[in-house]
Amino acid sequence: MIFKDYYKILGLENNKVTQEDIKQAYREQAKKYHPDVNIGDRILEERFKDINEAYRVLSNHVSKRRYDRMWVSRIGNKKKKQNYEESKRSKNDIFSEFFHMFFGSEINQEDNETSNKRNKKHAPIKGENIETAISISVEDAFYGLNKKISLRTVDGNMKTFDIKIPAGIRNNEKIRLIGQGKMGQFGGKNGDLFIKIQIEADTKFELAGYDIYTHLALTPWEAALGTRINLEGIDDTVSVYIPAGIESGEKLRIPAKGYKDGKGGRGDLIATVKIMVPKKLTKQEKEIFEKLKEISKFNPRSKRGRKKSS
Repeated sequence: MIFKDYYKILGLENNKVTQEDIKQAYREQAKKYHPDVNIGDRILEERFKDINEAYRVLSNHVSKRRYDRMWVSRIGNKKKKQNYEESKRSKNDIFSEFFHMFFGSEINQEDNETSNKRNKKHAPIKGENIETAISISVEDAFYGLNKKISLRTVDGNMKTFDIKIPAGIRNNEKIRLIGQGKMGQFGGKNGDLFIKIQIEADTKFELAGYDIYTHLALTPWEAALGTRINLEGIDDTVSVYIPAGIESGEKLRIPAKGYKDGKGGRGDLIATVKIMVPKKLTKQEKEIFEKLKEISKFNPRSKRGRKKSS
């Protein structure tokens, strides 16, 4: 007859455990091997019966002491790892021959009825969480918005969700919709739906940390002479001084006009200069450029010109 290692069946290493350890181990194993989770698997169904049998013995102080004496002599002093072996039991019997031989006298009809009821119960399992992602612009993230999204559920149907994206949300931050994930099992709660917000750059603004980047287009004469222009930020227009001789690629930083930092402050607005040349010139403009070509000594390709412009 197979000696049943009830501790091993419950996933415990030895008998140096508390009743709370036994109870926790039983819950984990019962959830894993419950017949409702493993429909049609006869081997796992027998394993589930052994799990309940092991808990029936080890959760009772009297039967546990009696079993521990046998366990120490059969397994406790051996270093060899014991593998799980399927029990021998009569058809439809929830207890094995091993159990009946050593503990059968301790079971009365009431215990059998209670055990049968217990086997019909199972621990609730929470449904899996679902995660998806949507993209929004920097301006939408800055101001916040209400947005409808449609997702295909696990049953193949489309479902529309109304989500509120708060103003100043961070890039890759997640919005949680409680109970909108996969359905729970055995009375367990549904999982949650997590929506990752991805803030994408557009032709106007790009977000980097708390700073907002934008482009500042200048004419050649604005760049050469210097000027003051109005720059459109994300929430207002700011007056910016352009120093004479500024070049394409240079950056102008406007403090506290960037993205919200979540603490009442803001990052900076950073404008990257881009000098634009007119593609079509009037007759007068062409004459002026021709005259400038004649009188100017500036050569950006010479070492002196590069040094001067650097």
